[in-house]
Amino acid sequence: MTSSDLQALYQEIILDHSRTPHGFGLREEIAAQSHQLNPTCGDEITLQVHVADGLVEAIAWEGHGCAISQASASLFADLVEGKSTEEVQRLIDVFREALRSRGKIELDEEEFGDAAVLDSVSRYIARVKCAMLGWVAAEDAMRKHA
Repeated sequence: MTSSDLQALYQEIILDHSRTPHGFGLREEIAAQSHQLNPTCGDEITLQVHVADGLVEAIAWEGHGCAISQASASLFADLVEGKSTEEVQRLIDVFREALRSRGKIELDEEEFGDAAVLDSVSRYIARVKCAMLGWVAAEDAMRKHA
């Protein structure tokens, strides 16, 4: 697969998740939530986390903004449900480091699944906050849940 083919695939995954987001829709029964705003571009996400026995049982979110912020929240929801809060925090930390690397660190596709496509955002400094928005909201919501 050529790099242009790969880039087209990445764009398709991001567009699919922004058009039909997974985990979209807030729920009354999920108590821990966080609202995050990217003042640079106006993207907003409210994300809820339901944790039971140290495992993330459900992620629910709503938001509006660019395709990257919305797809990133959707990909995050797919990635972390069923994982321990410690594992989720580790994934957030690795994701943050990769996005701040300016393309020097690639996300492991086996570990991050489709969310690994977001490492390409690290080359575009202005978009890093967009991709991080849902992940930061989850980190804050998990902290509130504890």
